[in-house]
Amino acid sequence: MVDHHCHSVVAAELADDALVGLLTESDRPPAPGCSPFDSALGLAVRRWCPPVLGLPAHAPAADYLARRRELGAAGATGRLLAAAGLDTCLVDTGLTTAAGHELLPLAELAGATGASVREVVRLESVAAAVTAGAGDWPGAVAQALGSAAAGAVAVKSVLAYRHGLAAPAERPATAAVVAAAGAHLRAGRGRLTDPVLLHHLLWTAVDVCAELGLPLQLHTGFGDPDLTLHRADPSLLTDFVRAAEPSGVPLVLLHGYPYHRQAAWLAQAFPTVYTDLGLTASYTGPRVAAVLGEMLELAPFGKLLFSTDAYGLPELFLVGTCQFRYGLGAVLADWQADGACSAADAERVAGLVAGGNARRLYAL
Repeated sequence: MVDHHCHSVVAAELADDALVGLLTESDRPPAPGCSPFDSALGLAVRRWCPPVLGLPAHAPAADYLARRRELGAAGATGRLLAAAGLDTCLVDTGLTTAAGHELLPLAELAGATGASVREVVRLESVAAAVTAGAGDWPGAVAQALGSAAAGAVAVKSVLAYRHGLAAPAERPATAAVVAAAGAHLRAGRGRLTDPVLLHHLLWTAVDVCAELGLPLQLHTGFGDPDLTLHRADPSLLTDFVRAAEPSGVPLVLLHGYPYHRQAAWLAQAFPTVYTDLGLTASYTGPRVAAVLGEMLELAPFGKLLFSTDAYGLPELFLVGTCQFRYGLGAVLADWQADGACSAADAERVAGLVAGGNARRLYAL
């Protein structure tokens, strides 16, 4: 399996509350009397992870946490990552910490997973590090992104978090970009949120990806409270998708939920669009087959990719792979039982989605 979008993990020992806090996209403490373990994702963690650490499936959360402490962070991480059985991980390096702890560097993550690890460069992180003046800012950003992406397999944008996905089809005028860059610099070079700059970055990424032959990943759908959900609907990208189509740059829509059907439609309608279900497979727990089936209603089999979007916890790599294998297996078994496809068809679809599509798209 090729995990075409994920993050690294924390190597340090985590207090129980910090560890459990990484089982939710929320960055707030849970409501009184509530725990992230009491969720569909929590059920999935207790289903798939305890046996790898020597406990029965569905062991109580307290027992699981105690066993994890007994093994230590390194021991638990090694077991969980190895059990995920991943061949290749494409890692977004835009996040460097979780729960206040540093994430493993790529080389160490490769050693822990036993997988080949390649980098996905985050567009907005590269731009934030550019120190040029306003007039030189557009060119400096393009140069910085080109250099950063030269050894990567993809570029990723978090436009959905910064402003929303309603990107216009037209490139921002250079004068408008320079003016916006000047205002940004005068304000202290904080977080990039100006729509003119963000849309300029998106087109810069298209140009760089076209030159280097790389796909452009875009976060869509749910995430942490930093985004406004309805602005992360991938269908809002339609005008941009049309405008960028002549470049030939593949646009990879990540996650999507609850707009996964819109993502599937875009992948069906536009040759340059690909999609995945991402962390949705983990977060929907027992409903994973139903949600995956909804995506497969329209998404071409050659356009759907597997990812975990695992971040911080090695559990999320294992849960992501197990949930996806289980969900896709259940969908394809139902199709075969109904006479909708043959066993050979099911095997081919599984091979494409689990890794074949990613190997072709990212030239692995």
